[in-house]
Amino acid sequence: METRILDGRALAQKVNQRIKATIESKGLSPGLAVILVGEDPASCIYVQKKEECCESVGIRSFFHRLPATTTQKELLNLVERLNHDPLVDGILVQLPLPEGLDATELLDAIDPAKDVDGFHPITMGRLVEGREDISPCTPKGVMRILDEYQIPLEGKEVVIVGASNIVGKPLAMMMVNRMATVTLCHIKTKDISVHTKRAEILCSATGVPHLIKRELVMPGAVVIDIGISRWKGRTVGDADTEGLMGVASAITPVPGGVGPMTVAMLMENTLILHALRHGIELDW
Repeated sequence: METRILDGRALAQKVNQRIKATIESKGLSPGLAVILVGEDPASCIYVQKKEECCESVGIRSFFHRLPATTTQKELLNLVERLNHDPLVDGILVQLPLPEGLDATELLDAIDPAKDVDGFHPITMGRLVEGREDISPCTPKGVMRILDEYQIPLEGKEVVIVGASNIVGKPLAMMMVNRMATVTLCHIKTKDISVHTKRAEILCSATGVPHLIKRELVMPGAVVIDIGISRWKGRTVGDADTEGLMGVASAITPVPGGVGPMTVAMLMENTLILHALRHGIELDW
């Protein structure tokens, strides 16, 4: 069996080109505020990529880099100021936060109309109802990849390994909204192989290097590798990609798969929030 590579990097470029063309043709000026607390190396890299992407598509970026000593009250005050800033359409808090800071309280403080990451309880509630105008960026990127490569979801057996609020749970709901049958595995699942081996579409978002090996995958399954970690000096995903070649019918690479699409969906969400705030029709 030939395994198709689902190229998220190429798709992200296409999405970003459309965003840039829309901004330029309509004369729009969307703005994204990003809050980075501390010096976590991975977070610094992610924020830099987001800043570069904003510049490339024409989104104004307002980056707030704060020391790890920043207090919860100072962060809440900053979010409140950004909630009322007319130049800011989306607010993103880069996670994880340094120890001692309450991420849940901070995310809940963001105005839902500026919830660019899609993590606010109101946004999540809308997602449950099938209203996906704004949805979390990584799951949204996964769904866009499946659409681009015309991989149907209706009636399919989907298994998701990893039940975080950021990826696993919202992705499961988005799959259900497309009429897939979804199994959500987590750290207390007794034997994930029982579930993964019957998955027609297998998604993994754990950050455990090469967790998904060929013996866990049904021949012909589509594997969506969402995890990312450093292993033996290189960046790898949850899936043992080399071992799955010839077993999976399609797979997203790491790097170059879901990661670039996450950033592209952040840009798209920023533009959508700007349009919603200003009553602008996006002809997509």
